Amino acid sequence: MSNHSPLPNESIGPSSPDADRESEGRRPGRSLKGPAQFLSFWVAIALPFVHLPLLAQGLGDPSVTLTFVTLLGINAVALYAGHGYNRE
Repeated sequence: MSNHSPLPNESIGPSSPDADRESEGRRPGRSLKGPAQFLSFWVAIALPFVHLPLLAQGLGDPSVTLTFVTLLGINAVALYAGHGYNRE
C-alpha cells in the first residue's frame, strides 16, 4: 500500500519485519505495554463509579476519606498509564 498523503512524512521510516523482531527480543517488557495500557484505561473509566457511593455516603468518617483519596490516587495513575491506549 502506498501513502496517498500530499505531505511527505520523513520522520517515519519504512519498517521491516526483521527490525520489529530485533526490538521485541531486546525489550521483553514491550509485550506487556498493550495489556497494561488496556487495563489502565478501563480502570480509569470504571473507578469514578466507585467514587460516587463514597461521596454520597459523605467523607466525615476518616476511613471513608482515606479510601476516597486512595482511589483518587489510583485513578490518577490509571489515567496517566492508560492515556495512550488504542492510539496509533
